[in-house]
Amino acid sequence: MESNRKKLVVLTGAGVSAESGLRTFRDMNGLWEEYKVEDVASPEGWHRNPELVLRFYNERRRQLQNAKPNAGHTGLAELERCYDITIITQNVDNLHEQAGSTKVLHLHGMLTKVRSSVDERLVYDIGYKDINLGDRCEKGSQLRPHIVWFGEAVPAMDLAIDIASEADIFVVLGTSLNVYPAASLYRYIPTHAPLYVIDPSNDVTVSSKGNRVTYIREKASVGVLQLMEILLKECQ
Repeated sequence: MESNRKKLVVLTGAGVSAESGLRTFRDMNGLWEEYKVEDVASPEGWHRNPELVLRFYNERRRQLQNAKPNAGHTGLAELERCYDITIITQNVDNLHEQAGSTKVLHLHGMLTKVRSSVDERLVYDIGYKDINLGDRCEKGSQLRPHIVWFGEAVPAMDLAIDIASEADIFVVLGTSLNVYPAASLYRYIPTHAPLYVIDPSNDVTVSSKGNRVTYIREKASVGVLQLMEILLKECQ
Protein backbone atom coordinates (compact mmCIF):
# COMPACT_ATOMS: atom_id res chain seq x y z
CA MET A 1 0.00 0.00 0.00
CA GLU A 2 1.09 3.60 -0.64
CA SER A 3 1.12 4.41 3.08
CA ASN A 4 3.74 1.70 3.70
CA ARG A 5 6.10 3.03 1.10
CA LYS A 6 9.13 5.01 2.18
CA LYS A 7 8.95 8.72 1.41
CA LEU A 8 11.65 9.59 -1.10
CA VAL A 9 12.14 13.33 -1.61
CA VAL A 10 14.34 14.57 -4.46
CA LEU A 11 15.55 18.15 -4.85
CA THR A 12 16.48 18.72 -8.48
CA GLY A 13 18.29 21.56 -10.22
CA ALA A 14 19.60 22.71 -13.57
CA GLY A 15 22.00 19.77 -13.96
CA VAL A 16 19.07 17.46 -14.67
CA SER A 17 17.62 19.60 -17.44
CA ALA A 18 21.02 20.46 -18.92
CA GLU A 19 21.31 16.92 -20.28
CA SER A 20 18.10 17.53 -22.21
CA GLY A 21 19.64 20.59 -23.84
CA LEU A 22 18.20 23.25 -21.51
CA ARG A 23 20.81 25.59 -20.10
CA THR A 24 20.77 28.28 -17.45
CA PHE A 25 22.64 31.53 -16.93
CA ARG A 26 24.91 29.82 -14.39
CA ASP A 27 26.41 27.81 -17.25
CA MET A 28 27.21 30.96 -19.17
CA ASN A 29 29.10 33.32 -16.83
CA GLY A 30 26.03 35.30 -15.82
CA LEU A 31 24.53 35.34 -19.30
CA TRP A 32 21.43 33.39 -20.25
CA GLU A 33 21.32 32.83 -23.99
CA GLU A 34 23.20 36.18 -24.24
CA TYR A 35 20.77 37.98 -21.93
CA LYS A 36 21.84 39.51 -18.63
CA VAL A 37 19.94 37.75 -15.86
CA GLU A 38 18.98 41.01 -14.16
CA ASP A 39 17.28 42.09 -17.40
CA VAL A 40 15.09 39.00 -17.80
CA ALA A 41 14.73 37.42 -14.35
CA SER A 42 14.05 40.27 -11.95
CA PRO A 43 11.10 42.53 -11.15
CA GLU A 44 13.26 45.51 -12.12
CA GLY A 45 13.92 44.01 -15.54
CA TRP A 46 10.20 43.42 -16.01
CA HIS A 47 9.28 46.99 -15.15
CA ARG A 48 12.10 48.34 -17.30
CA ASN A 49 11.39 46.33 -20.44
CA PRO A 50 8.46 43.89 -20.28
CA GLU A 51 8.63 43.23 -24.02
CA LEU A 52 12.19 41.93 -23.69
CA VAL A 53 11.21 39.69 -20.77
CA LEU A 54 8.24 38.25 -22.65
CA ARG A 55 10.39 37.60 -25.72
CA PHE A 56 12.99 35.84 -23.60
CA TYR A 57 10.47 33.45 -22.04
CA ASN A 58 8.75 32.87 -25.37
CA GLU A 59 12.12 31.66 -26.65
CA ARG A 60 12.59 29.42 -23.60
CA ARG A 61 9.11 27.96 -24.13
CA ARG A 62 9.84 27.14 -27.78
CA GLN A 63 13.11 25.52 -26.72
CA LEU A 64 11.28 23.45 -24.11
CA GLN A 65 8.74 22.26 -26.69
CA ASN A 66 11.54 20.41 -28.49
CA ALA A 67 13.25 19.05 -25.36
CA LYS A 68 12.79 15.49 -24.15
CA PRO A 69 13.29 13.92 -20.71
CA ASN A 70 16.61 12.17 -20.19
CA ALA A 71 17.51 9.09 -18.13
CA GLY A 72 17.65 11.21 -14.98
CA HIS A 73 14.02 12.19 -15.37
CA THR A 74 12.77 8.77 -16.43
CA GLY A 75 14.72 6.98 -13.70
CA LEU A 76 13.04 9.04 -10.99
CA ALA A 77 9.65 8.29 -12.52
CA GLU A 78 10.43 4.56 -12.47
CA LEU A 79 11.24 4.69 -8.77
CA GLU A 80 7.57 5.45 -8.10
CA ARG A 81 7.02 1.71 -8.43
CA CYS A 82 8.64 1.24 -5.04
CA TYR A 83 8.65 4.60 -3.31
CA ASP A 84 6.31 7.43 -2.44
CA ILE A 85 8.28 10.08 -4.33
CA THR A 86 7.93 13.83 -4.27
CA ILE A 87 10.20 15.84 -6.53
CA ILE A 88 10.93 19.39 -5.43
CA THR A 89 12.44 21.09 -8.43
CA GLN A 90 14.14 24.43 -8.97
CA ASN A 91 13.63 23.94 -12.71
CA VAL A 92 10.87 25.73 -14.57
CA ASP A 93 10.47 23.13 -17.33
CA ASN A 94 7.96 20.25 -17.32
CA LEU A 95 10.39 17.42 -18.09
CA HIS A 96 9.73 15.59 -14.81
CA GLU A 97 6.04 15.51 -15.69
CA GLN A 98 6.79 14.45 -19.25
CA ALA A 99 8.83 11.54 -17.88
CA GLY A 100 5.88 10.35 -15.78
CA SER A 101 6.56 11.70 -12.29
CA THR A 102 3.23 12.37 -10.60
CA LYS A 103 4.17 14.49 -7.57
CA VAL A 104 6.28 17.49 -8.59
CA LEU A 105 6.52 20.75 -6.67
CA HIS A 106 7.93 23.64 -8.71
CA LEU A 107 9.67 26.09 -6.39
CA HIS A 108 10.42 28.67 -9.06
CA GLY A 109 7.30 28.41 -11.24
CA MET A 110 6.78 26.95 -14.70
CA LEU A 111 7.44 28.07 -18.25
CA THR A 112 4.12 26.63 -19.44
CA LYS A 113 2.12 28.91 -17.15
CA VAL A 114 1.54 32.65 -16.90
CA ARG A 115 -0.11 34.78 -14.26
CA SER A 116 -1.66 38.15 -13.70
CA SER A 117 0.77 40.95 -12.96
CA VAL A 118 -1.57 42.32 -10.27
CA ASP A 119 -2.98 39.15 -8.69
CA GLU A 120 -0.56 36.22 -8.34
CA ARG A 121 -3.48 33.86 -7.62
CA LEU A 122 -4.62 34.15 -11.24
CA VAL A 123 -2.48 31.52 -12.98
CA TYR A 124 -3.15 30.16 -16.46
CA ASP A 125 -1.83 27.15 -18.39
CA ILE A 126 -0.63 28.27 -21.81
CA GLY A 127 1.41 25.29 -22.94
CA TYR A 128 4.06 26.43 -25.42
CA LYS A 129 2.26 29.51 -26.75
CA ASP A 130 3.84 32.95 -26.93
CA ILE A 131 2.71 35.71 -24.60
CA ASN A 132 2.92 39.27 -25.89
CA LEU A 133 2.35 42.80 -24.69
CA GLY A 134 -1.40 43.39 -24.58
CA ASP A 135 -2.27 39.84 -23.47
CA ARG A 136 -4.26 40.41 -20.31
CA CYS A 137 -5.80 38.48 -17.43
CA GLU A 138 -9.48 38.64 -16.50
CA LYS A 139 -8.75 41.67 -14.29
CA GLY A 140 -7.29 43.55 -17.23
CA SER A 141 -3.62 43.44 -16.24
CA GLN A 142 -0.74 42.34 -18.43
CA LEU A 143 0.11 38.64 -18.19
CA ARG A 144 3.63 37.88 -16.96
CA PRO A 145 5.63 34.64 -16.80
CA HIS A 146 4.70 32.39 -13.86
CA ILE A 147 8.31 32.45 -12.72
CA VAL A 148 9.82 33.36 -9.36
CA TRP A 149 12.41 35.97 -10.24
CA PHE A 150 15.46 36.96 -8.24
CA GLY A 151 14.36 39.19 -5.39
CA GLU A 152 10.87 37.68 -5.18
CA ALA A 153 9.52 35.43 -2.43
CA VAL A 154 9.25 31.67 -3.03
CA PRO A 155 5.60 30.90 -2.17
CA ALA A 156 6.03 27.11 -2.26
CA MET A 157 8.94 27.09 0.19
CA ASP A 158 6.86 26.38 3.31
CA LEU A 159 5.28 23.35 1.62
CA ALA A 160 8.71 22.19 0.45
CA ILE A 161 10.02 22.35 4.03
CA ASP A 162 7.07 20.30 5.24
CA ILE A 163 7.76 17.67 2.57
CA ALA A 164 11.48 17.55 3.34
CA SER A 165 10.83 17.19 7.08
CA GLU A 166 8.91 13.96 6.44
CA ALA A 167 11.50 12.36 4.14
CA ASP A 168 12.71 8.81 4.79
CA ILE A 169 15.34 9.31 2.05
CA PHE A 170 16.49 12.61 0.57
CA VAL A 171 18.31 13.13 -2.72
CA VAL A 172 20.06 16.25 -4.00
CA LEU A 173 20.32 15.96 -7.79
CA GLY A 174 21.97 18.26 -10.30
CA THR A 175 22.01 21.39 -8.17
CA SER A 176 24.95 23.47 -6.99
CA LEU A 177 23.16 24.30 -3.72
CA ASN A 178 23.94 27.96 -4.35
CA VAL A 179 20.38 29.24 -4.85
CA TYR A 180 18.57 30.05 -1.63
CA PRO A 181 16.21 29.31 -0.03
CA ALA A 182 16.05 26.01 -1.95
CA ALA A 183 19.66 25.16 -1.06
CA SER A 184 18.72 24.94 2.62
CA LEU A 185 16.02 22.30 2.18
CA TYR A 186 18.19 19.30 3.04
CA ARG A 187 18.77 20.82 6.49
CA TYR A 188 15.15 20.10 7.39
CA ILE A 189 15.24 16.34 6.83
CA PRO A 190 15.07 13.96 9.82
CA THR A 191 18.40 12.75 11.18
CA HIS A 192 17.52 9.13 10.38
CA ALA A 193 17.07 9.87 6.65
CA PRO A 194 20.00 8.90 4.43
CA LEU A 195 21.10 11.68 2.10
CA TYR A 196 22.34 11.15 -1.46
CA VAL A 197 24.10 13.90 -3.41
CA ILE A 198 24.34 13.33 -7.18
CA ASP A 199 26.53 15.83 -9.02
CA PRO A 200 29.78 15.53 -10.98
CA SER A 201 31.38 18.45 -9.14
CA ASN A 202 33.40 17.90 -5.99
CA ASP A 203 32.36 21.40 -4.97
CA VAL A 204 28.79 20.29 -4.16
CA THR A 205 28.87 19.15 -0.55
CA VAL A 206 26.46 19.10 2.37
CA SER A 207 27.00 19.55 6.10
CA SER A 208 25.30 16.60 7.76
CA LYS A 209 23.64 16.77 11.15
CA GLY A 210 23.92 13.01 11.63
CA ASN A 211 22.52 11.79 8.34
CA ARG A 212 24.39 9.14 6.38
CA VAL A 213 25.64 10.97 3.28
CA THR A 214 26.50 9.21 0.01
CA TYR A 215 28.09 11.17 -2.82
CA ILE A 216 27.61 9.99 -6.40
CA ARG A 217 29.98 12.08 -8.51
CA GLU A 218 28.21 11.62 -11.83
CA LYS A 219 25.98 13.62 -14.11
CA ALA A 220 22.26 13.21 -13.46
CA SER A 221 21.48 10.51 -16.04
CA VAL A 222 24.29 8.24 -14.82
CA GLY A 223 23.87 9.06 -11.15
CA VAL A 224 20.15 8.29 -11.10
CA LEU A 225 20.81 4.86 -12.59
CA GLN A 226 23.31 4.18 -9.78
CA LEU A 227 20.78 5.45 -7.25
CA MET A 228 18.15 3.13 -8.71
CA GLU A 229 20.45 0.14 -8.24
CA ILE A 230 20.79 0.99 -4.55
CA LEU A 231 17.18 1.88 -3.81
CA LEU A 232 15.47 -0.84 -5.81
CA LYS A 233 17.49 -3.46 -3.90
CA GLU A 234 16.29 -1.96 -0.62
CA CYS A 235 12.63 -2.13 -1.56
CA GLN A 236 12.64 -5.76 -2.76
